[in-house]
Amino acid sequence: MKNYLATLLITLITLPVCSQVASNQTHKFMDVNLDFETRAKDLVSLMNLDEKIAQLGDHAPAVPRLGVPEYNWWNECLHGVARSGVSTMFPQAIGMAASFDPAMMKKVADVISDEARAKHHDAVRKGNFDRYYGLTFWSPNINIFRDPRWGRGHETYGEDPYLTGQMGMQFVKGLQGDDPKYMKLVATPKHFAVHNGPEPDRHVFNVTPNSRDLWETYLPAFENLIVDAKAYSIMGAYNRVDGESACASWLLLEDILRNKWKFQGYVVSDCGAIRDIHAFHKIVNTPEEAAAIGVRKGCDLNCGSVYQNHLKKAVEMGLIDEGEIDLSLYRLVLAKMKLGMFDPAETVPYANIPIEVNDSKSHNEMALVMAQKSMTLLKNDGILPLNKNKLKRIALVGPNADNIKALRGNYFGKASHLVTVKEGIENAVGKDVEVTYSQGVPMVIPDITNKDFPIIEAKYLSTVDENGETIEGLTGHYFNNMKLEGEADFIRVDSQIKFKWPSETSPTSTEVAQGIISPDKAIRNDAFSVSWTGKLQVPLTGTYKLSVASDDGCRLWVDGKKIADGWTNQSLTPYFGEIQLKKGQSYDIKVDYYENTGDGEVNLIWETPEYIARNTIDPTLISKETLSEVKNADVAIFVGGLDASWEGEEMRGRDNIEGFNRGDRTKIELPQTQLRALKAMKDTGTPVIFVLMSGSAISFDGLEDELDAILMAWYPGQRGGDAVADVLLGNYNPAGRLPVTFYSSTDELAGFKDYNMRAGKGFTYRYYTGEPLYPFGHGLSYSHFEYTKLSTDKTKLKSTDKLSVSVNVKNTGKFDGEEVVQLYVKDVKSDTWMPVKQMRKFERIALKKGETKTVRFTLDIKEDFRYFDAMYREYKVEPGEFEIQVGASSKDIRLKEIVTVKE
Repeated sequence: MKNYLATLLITLITLPVCSQVASNQTHKFMDVNLDFETRAKDLVSLMNLDEKIAQLGDHAPAVPRLGVPEYNWWNECLHGVARSGVSTMFPQAIGMAASFDPAMMKKVADVISDEARAKHHDAVRKGNFDRYYGLTFWSPNINIFRDPRWGRGHETYGEDPYLTGQMGMQFVKGLQGDDPKYMKLVATPKHFAVHNGPEPDRHVFNVTPNSRDLWETYLPAFENLIVDAKAYSIMGAYNRVDGESACASWLLLEDILRNKWKFQGYVVSDCGAIRDIHAFHKIVNTPEEAAAIGVRKGCDLNCGSVYQNHLKKAVEMGLIDEGEIDLSLYRLVLAKMKLGMFDPAETVPYANIPIEVNDSKSHNEMALVMAQKSMTLLKNDGILPLNKNKLKRIALVGPNADNIKALRGNYFGKASHLVTVKEGIENAVGKDVEVTYSQGVPMVIPDITNKDFPIIEAKYLSTVDENGETIEGLTGHYFNNMKLEGEADFIRVDSQIKFKWPSETSPTSTEVAQGIISPDKAIRNDAFSVSWTGKLQVPLTGTYKLSVASDDGCRLWVDGKKIADGWTNQSLTPYFGEIQLKKGQSYDIKVDYYENTGDGEVNLIWETPEYIARNTIDPTLISKETLSEVKNADVAIFVGGLDASWEGEEMRGRDNIEGFNRGDRTKIELPQTQLRALKAMKDTGTPVIFVLMSGSAISFDGLEDELDAILMAWYPGQRGGDAVADVLLGNYNPAGRLPVTFYSSTDELAGFKDYNMRAGKGFTYRYYTGEPLYPFGHGLSYSHFEYTKLSTDKTKLKSTDKLSVSVNVKNTGKFDGEEVVQLYVKDVKSDTWMPVKQMRKFERIALKKGETKTVRFTLDIKEDFRYFDAMYREYKVEPGEFEIQVGASSKDIRLKEIVTVKE
């Protein structure tokens, strides 16, 4: 591998640079009869240094003289094509993992890649080369969900390396396609490597995993996706690993990825991670050094601007030579070649997928099937499934019952129709059953993001127009940058600051022409800023609370005093400030806002003295009216948990609220508002079913013993409400399984920053020595399954052997259903610090009532029984006894068999 790279580097260094080429000249890179490698080398040779460097950023500009169009490498499809308009929205990744169904994951990825291809070619035909319309996708996230406090854990496939690898491989295969010549998309597993929080520290944190954890927990899924599934790209992480930036790590990118795994694709940095090398990690002192070390250590593509702004100077300073840049560019160009981006559409099989496949009826049904498969029944005292024929009244309560955010997760597309739990239940029961609904309580204390704050009306705002006349509203200066820099690109008077600009529609659409998608045709959809100025009048003398509620950065001044400051991405939470104001007095007001990516939303809000006086009743207590509805119902369904505005990626405004810290959680307990509401509902005597929607493990402070049933619905996508209703009413027999351990309390967890898997009582089921609330692999059915006749084809083994295991599973219940048969391997008596147990096989099978099936697994001893020897830096198998465990979860083991491995 080293010889190959050295030869390639020498070849690229010696290629002639042709800076003046006639635009009508035919070049080898356009010759479809040549192999991709030859064509890619030719295109690199034709570019000058400035053009080469410009191609190494996520937004690669066009090279008109060579006929190379612009391209944006940044595209997302975590659970559906994201941020590029309407698309099919599947359950969030953690929910899809709960299906324990790799074959279904492959079908989902096939749908996603169909829609991505259709969207790309439709956009290109319209001259749209914007971000999110490309063919290189920064998914899936296969970091191990080590600690339930990590806010981005719901983007992953859970805590187990084997499950993550199995689900991730099928996702990659579905994205990249199976054509022998062309790739359908490029998949990009992330974040390589050893990355799972805390979010607030990700730009400065140094992880020092021991060798066993690195190779047995944090790397196996990446190896599966790179070596076995042939993912053609990989994204580095923000953090350092053993002192090196993960995006500029010799160990990760050269020794492991290129040398050991023979990776031939390209590496992309996480966004801003190359900047972090000098700005926050302080590994080097200048951006030029950061750019040089990034390329030299193997990061080919910079999401950010450090390469484009500083690589040329780095070359001039002698920190890096042009040939090293050529190698990175070659890898990127080769990826485009493999995607067919330089070939006629008629020769590329994926280029002719019609746009009509997007958001089609069949894809909508696929979203329902995956949502159904993800439903995980944690507890059932016999109340489920509900008998619709015996129901007269259902009391539906809870902050997620009619909450669209709880369907979406993050990195989501725009579903044409989202079915909430409320809508799903109402549709399912029809007019024969009365459904009362109340939000009941806010999601958390305080929940100021979902509160309906008054917008400051136009009559309280004034400005002077271009004619010198005083009119209602504020004067807005709009800029095509996020820093309010330079001359304004557009100026107008806005009567109110009450805006939401969706950014998903093509810039050629009618909506853009009307100024709906962005503030005006002169302002782009993303990366803009606005400054509003004028006067504020107030109706009453007294204390006011003023703020700006926005999706990204916001600031507010009144009479020169800064009242609110949330100048950061993903602000979400209003930053309130109190101020004393007098009736009849006029105050200078200034509001700044910037929009980064996605929808743009900004609202100037206030609480007047009258409003404050009117809203002094505690909103966190469930009302007597709601409890009366519960008492008079046959059954109460509480839909709670969290949504992705509370757990997610580096979220500002979540650091002053108990239990949350900038995207992460500091407590895993259900928020007190919901615990109190559930207890009050139980006290009415009506049975209570809890539908839990979240992306991570939740504990219930002992309340689980009182509830009649608990259904984990995750963030279930566009058909989530239908799937929940189907399970509750017995139209679908649940078979989802937990891809994470549910712990009984936060106290069970070791320090969040401790990446040692054996810290405290241990992280994940593989090392946890306590008693879980609900174990990894747990999930109930309306059927019962009996396991018999576990057998192995041998009991004495060599490390080079394969072991055949079979077991009979019978559905002894009253319903047809599915069972996830799980096989774990346990080292009975180990001298090598082995995990408690490890899942090594699973299969989701369908059984009609009374039916029996034989499930067969094949274990490879050198793979499935191995550990990593830190001294010799290689995998080994320890001689001795191993227990083969087969059952319905990591705890619910039905049958066991001992086998012995000899030297």
